[in-house]
Amino acid sequence: MNVEPEQRAALLGEYIAEHSATVRAAARAFGCSKSTVHKDVSTRLRAVDAALFARVQAVLARNKAERHLRGGAATRRKYKK
Repeated sequence: MNVEPEQRAALLGEYIAEHSATVRAAARAFGCSKSTVHKDVSTRLRAVDAALFARVQAVLARNKAERHLRGGAATRRKYKK
């Protein structure tokens, strides 16, 4: 993805907000690393669009609160086979 970092941050933010996506899912969709996604939506996006930043942070907070459930479900699927 060859765009300016600020533009990329806005695109990633919109994607995460619209799809309630995780950082890893957004990284997979845009073809960049999860550390790039995290840097963009946690640092650069604040300066670009404060309202979008707030929406993205809400999604990321919900994902963080639910991650132990997703991990347990993945382990259950792994050993159920």
